[in-house]
Formats: sequence, C-alpha cells, structure tokens
Amino acid sequence: MEKMMHTVKLSAQEMRKTSVVTIGGVLIAISVVLSFFKVPLGPTLQISFASLPIAAGGMLFGPFVGAVIGFVSDLLGFIVRPNGFFFPGFTLNAILIGVFYGFFFYKRKVTLLNVILSSLLVTLVINLGLTTLWLSMMYGDAFIVLLGARVLKNVLLFPIDTALLFMILKIMEDLRHRFKIS
Repeated sequence: MEKMMHTVKLSAQEMRKTSVVTIGGVLIAISVVLSFFKVPLGPTLQISFASLPIAAGGMLFGPFVGAVIGFVSDLLGFIVRPNGFFFPGFTLNAILIGVFYGFFFYKRKVTLLNVILSSLLVTLVINLGLTTLWLSMMYGDAFIVLLGARVLKNVLLFPIDTALLFMILKIMEDLRHRFKIS
C-alpha cells in the first residue's frame, strides 16, 4: 500500500511539468475524437477505442495523471458530443482506466504479460463489472441479462484490444525513452 501511495504521489508531481500537461492535453483530444467513432452493436453494447489514449497517459505519467486524463476525456467527450444523458459511472470507468494502467506501467517496462494482465483486469472489473452495473441501473435491465451479451463481446474483443494496447504502449515506451519523458 505504501508503494502504491508513493506511485500516486510521484504521478501527482508530474502535473507540475508543462510537457506533461501538454502531452496530456493531446491524449485527451485524441480520446475525445476516438469517442466519436463508436460502433453500436445494440442499445447497451458498443465498441470504442477511446480508452487507448487514457491508458497511454497512465503509462507515461502514472495513475494520478491517468485519472485526470480519463476524467477530462470523459467530460469533454460528453460536452462535445452528448450521447443520451450524462451518467457519472462512465466517468468513474474512465478514471479507473487511467489509474489501472498507471499502476501497471508507470516507470516500468511494457511486457506482453503485463499488457495481458492489465487488459484482463480492465475487462473483468470495468467492462464486465462496472459497465454492466451502470447499464443495469440506467435501463432497469437485470445485471445478469446484460452480462451475457457483454461477456460474448468482451471475449471476442479481448485479443484485439490487447494487441492494440500492446502496440500503443510499446510506441509510447519508445517515445518515453527517446524524448526522456518522465
């Protein structure tokens, strides 16, 4: 727990750097733009890659900055292009994505095993757990009914999401070393 708090403190200190705020802003903009390109699969099912820049922000600057990037991305995405009504649970999801990837990859080497494990954690906790709960609360459908279709979607997309995440994080890792970011 002490190590986690130290990581959060280091990450919070990153916000003092102009380069972090600038790169964070670019990642937020990319996330907002990617949120425009959702593929609807049904009323409660869609495919989106807007979380990839949030994951990159967490990886580059840690869980605190990743959380800020997730928070701002979600709010700006809703303001720029509202889709239904605002629900704060999805903002929490975006924050947690930044936090999870921040803890997994901040100041650490990106390995395929860590990408698989972090992707599995996000899939189980956020995609299947929290998102299904939020949708159940919003639409009044039974959690277990929504979970069936969500499990199928996430099982099919897991290899694609993981491969994309691995490629993005490896590119970010290379940029981090090349430009001495963090």
